[in-house]
Amino acid sequence: MNFENKVVLITGATGGIGLEAAKEFAKRGAKLSLVDISNNNLDELKKKIKLNNDNSLFITADVSNEEQVKKYVAQTIDKFGTIDIFLNNAGVEGDVASIIETKKEDLDYVLDVNVKGAYYGLKHVLPIMYENKEGSVINTSSIAGFIGCLGMAPYVASKHALLGINKSAALESAPFNVRVNAICPGPVDNNMMRNIEIKVAPGAPDAVRDNLVKDIPLGKYAQNIDIVNMILFLASDLSTYITGIEYRIDGGMAAK
Repeated sequence: MNFENKVVLITGATGGIGLEAAKEFAKRGAKLSLVDISNNNLDELKKKIKLNNDNSLFITADVSNEEQVKKYVAQTIDKFGTIDIFLNNAGVEGDVASIIETKKEDLDYVLDVNVKGAYYGLKHVLPIMYENKEGSVINTSSIAGFIGCLGMAPYVASKHALLGINKSAALESAPFNVRVNAICPGPVDNNMMRNIEIKVAPGAPDAVRDNLVKDIPLGKYAQNIDIVNMILFLASDLSTYITGIEYRIDGGMAAK
C-alpha cells in the first residue's frame, strides 16, 4: 500500500469517495491530479488536504466534454510526466422520476457524465499506461450496475453501461499489463445518498434511509473509507493478477 511517487489521477475528486481517496493516497506518498467540475469545491478541497505544490494539481473540468478530458490528461502529463493510477470516479445521480416522466435533459445529463465521461477518461488515459506497460484503472460503478431501482432508470442504465465498458477495457488493456476493474458501492453515507434520500421522499428522507438499511445485512450504510480501502487494494501491487472484475461493496446485499 505504498504509493510513494506514484501519480494518481482522480475525477470527481471533491465528492465523498473522491475526497477520501485523495486523502488516503496522499498519506501514502502519491502525487495527485485532482479533477472536478466545481472550482469552488476544488478550493475547499485544497483546504482539506494540505499538499505540497510539487505533488498536487487541481483541475476544473467537465468530464462529459471530450476536449476538457484531453486537457486534464495533458495537464497531468505536463506536471508529472505520467499517470500510474486512474480513479475514474466522476458521477451524478440525476433526478428521481419514472421512465415515462423522465425529462430528456436529465437522461442526457446522467448518461453524458456517467457513461461518456468515464469513456472519454479511459480513451485518453489508457494510451499513457499502454506506453508505460503498466497501470491500474478503477472505475466507480454501483450496485445499480447489477439491479434496478425505482425512479432512477438513467442512473441504473449508466452504471450497467459502465460495467460493460469495464470488461471491454480490461480485455483491451491486458496485453499492455494494464489492469481495469470496477467498484460497485451500495449505499454510502455521503452527500450523494443525502441527495437521493431527499429526492425520493422530500419530506421524509430519514424514512428512506431506514428502509434502505433494512436491506443491508450489516445493518448500516458504508463509510467512504470502506469504499476507498478497496480502491487502494486495486491500485496497489497486492492486486497485480486482478483485472476485469466488478467488486460489490454492499454490506452483504448481494447475498440475499
